[in-house]
Amino acid sequence: MHTPLADQTTMVKVLVTGASGFVGRRLCPALAGAGHHVAAMTRNPAGYAGAGTPVYGDVHAPVTLNAPMAGCQAAYYLVHSLSDPGFRRKDAAAAAAFGEAAAQAGLQRIIYLGGLGDDTDALSAHLRSRREVEKLLGSAGVPVTVIRAGIIVGHGGTSWELTRQLVENLPGMITPRWVATRTQPIGVDDIVRYLLGVLARPETTGRVFEAGGPEVLQYATMLSRVAAIQGRPLPILPVPLLTPWLSSLWLALVTDVDTATGRALIDSMTNEVIVRDPSLRDLIPFHPMPYDDAVRKALRERREAERASR
Repeated sequence: MHTPLADQTTMVKVLVTGASGFVGRRLCPALAGAGHHVAAMTRNPAGYAGAGTPVYGDVHAPVTLNAPMAGCQAAYYLVHSLSDPGFRRKDAAAAAAFGEAAAQAGLQRIIYLGGLGDDTDALSAHLRSRREVEKLLGSAGVPVTVIRAGIIVGHGGTSWELTRQLVENLPGMITPRWVATRTQPIGVDDIVRYLLGVLARPETTGRVFEAGGPEVLQYATMLSRVAAIQGRPLPILPVPLLTPWLSSLWLALVTDVDTATGRALIDSMTNEVIVRDPSLRDLIPFHPMPYDDAVRKALRERREAERASR
């Protein structure tokens, strides 16, 4: 029987999948800073330079999952396969295998970063996949805490990179109607704060939460505000006949995001992704970063990364 984690005055050993990824590389130092022992799962432990102890593991190779889970009480699941055209099948198999391994290892909970979207809506393949992963992670009996989010703004995030590169590479945009879709972007530091926070709250075990920033914005507004921050003009002309397939090809021409990932994300942009259940903010109260501030921070971090690489 799996019992909720004790009050986090007692620190725990935590496995973080995707430790070197966009969210994972920020979450690992936050967990370590809070006193937890972090097992940072990666396919390249020798090249890992982040916080925690690097351990080898691959969610797509189930036989590699038992060793990194040894001694862990909880695991963060932060991986997906959007760049693979068969991502839905691949992610489903990985989630089921991870859930089974977690049960065998005696983990008390899994914490998963999923995607916002109303279940009564006709969800995109990407968002349907996220829902499937939620269920499959818990299919072997380990309780799963889910935090659903929309666009996460931060240097290195795929959705943010799409936004930034579109603004920087185009003098104007001919766009499909999805630019009028509403979303609720959130800064990556705030997502990390929520992910860290639910670990310390036993009552979040086995529950689904929704996370968003303080503003609900249309995609067109998000693009325009990034342009304004960078001092760039960005006329936007919606064109109703620009299909998701054509949009993904267009993205591949003007950004470095691959076509498969672009198509998956574009499909999701027809779904409104806003917070309808604010209970997470009540459980973990703080003031999320406004969109413009999150954009400025992401741009600043990119400049710093570029300087460091010279």
